[in-house]
Amino acid sequence: MTALRFVFAKPWLWSFVAAFGTWLVTILFTGGASTLGLSQAALTFAAFSIIVGLGQMFVVTLGPGNVDLSIPATMTLAGTVALKVMDTQDGAILLGLLVTLGVGIGIGIANYALIKLLRIPPIIATLSSSFIVQSIAIATNRGIRIKPPAVLAEFSIASFLGVPNVAWLALVISVFAWVLLEKGLFGRWVSAIGQNMRAARLAGIPVDGVRFLTYMLCAVLAAIAGFLLSCFSGGAALNMGSEYLLTSIAVVVIGGTAVAGGFANVPGIWGASLFLFLVVSMLNTYGASAGVRMVLTGVIIIAVIIAASRKAVR
Repeated sequence: MTALRFVFAKPWLWSFVAAFGTWLVTILFTGGASTLGLSQAALTFAAFSIIVGLGQMFVVTLGPGNVDLSIPATMTLAGTVALKVMDTQDGAILLGLLVTLGVGIGIGIANYALIKLLRIPPIIATLSSSFIVQSIAIATNRGIRIKPPAVLAEFSIASFLGVPNVAWLALVISVFAWVLLEKGLFGRWVSAIGQNMRAARLAGIPVDGVRFLTYMLCAVLAAIAGFLLSCFSGGAALNMGSEYLLTSIAVVVIGGTAVAGGFANVPGIWGASLFLFLVVSMLNTYGASAGVRMVLTGVIIIAVIIAASRKAVR
């Protein structure tokens, strides 16, 4: 009963409970044959969702209406431009990383410029910029799939101590995000703005500056995820970020971050990302059709959100 009370007191733990349950069901169905492979695959593919989810988490924490819909386009442009600049040369990796960060910073600045200077709602501003960014990516790519440098390609698919390298990177970024959110002044400012922007402004918090940095941080994380994904998949594709639009929002909601703003949760992003991947894997294991998978995935996600939204047991 104590354990149950603890879970209800920490709603984000439901994402981990759901992820473990889904993993267990899949393992039992396969007789344990896919334990290692499924676990490594879950950590690998969840890593990309975690990185973009962390950026979206900060934006959503700013309060109602704040969301970044340019994440998929940012991932595509960053991966495309970085690979083109590196041109498969190992010696150009540092330049590729700098270009990736530059793309993220540039898109973050553009997004907030639309929001602040033109007074466009964030959802419209980031959606509009995504069309522009995607068009630039198309013009840059021109249908050519450039391979990543050999060192990056090998690193992105390799593991250390049995854990995929991309998962280790996601962990490092998550720790940074947690420290920024829980221990840093910036994180407290983001939460305060999400709880009451007017009160935050009256309290002397630089609201515009914090919002600007938050949107830029989200874009930079999306760019990093695009860079890693393009290296992992052997090249940048024009649709490689499309699935991360709804995923980045879903992991935030399932992970326990308040949609109304003012409260964020980093560990929950991990549980939600693992859960989403494992649900799809479980349904694939059972041989469910694409339509059935979509319906059941939606139902399961709704069930987890309802469970997580229940009040703590007294």
